[in-house]
Amino acid sequence: MEVPNWTKDELIAYTLLYAAHSDFKEDNHERNVIISKVDMQTFQKVHEEFSDDNDYQSIQKILASVKHHNYSIQNFNQLLADIKALFFADGDFDIREHSMLLFLKRILK
Repeated sequence: MEVPNWTKDELIAYTLLYAAHSDFKEDNHERNVIISKVDMQTFQKVHEEFSDDNDYQSIQKILASVKHHNYSIQNFNQLLADIKALFFADGDFDIREHSMLLFLKRILK
């Protein structure tokens, strides 16, 4: 798979979208959190791409882009903090979201 030619903002938006779909829905609270991290144009572009990808493609793209951007520990910690904020946005941090957080923590570091 070719490494996506994403900016860091596009990587953040895509990763947050992936995380938002851990409970198989994307609500307005979660969308608002993502848009607070990136601009609307970036969100829309990435959302369109995300909609066309399956789970395997999404993970491969995230991992390749993280490697391409040479993420530091601080970058990882900020991304994980953003994911946690996303999960708490709707006031319900369920077991699927908790599992997704642990999964992303494990594969991203």
